[in-house]
Amino acid sequence: MDFDHAYADYIDEEGIAAIKELENETGKCLLAYYSPPGTAHLTREQLQKIKELETKLCVRLVAYENH
Repeated sequence: MDFDHAYADYIDEEGIAAIKELENETGKCLLAYYSPPGTAHLTREQLQKIKELETKLCVRLVAYENH
C-alpha cells in the first residue's frame, strides 16, 4: 500500500517499512493513528444515511468525531 505523508509526517521511512512488513506478514491492511479518533455519535437519521450510501457505493464507512 502506498503511504501518503500529507497527514502523517511524523512517521519516518523506518516506521513505514515496519508497517509494510507487518502488513505483508499478516496479509492485512493496517491503519496507523497518531491518537485514536473518537467514534462519532450519530442520530438514527445520520446512521441511516450512512448505511444508504454504503449500499449505494458498496463500501463500509466509519464515522469519527472531528478533532
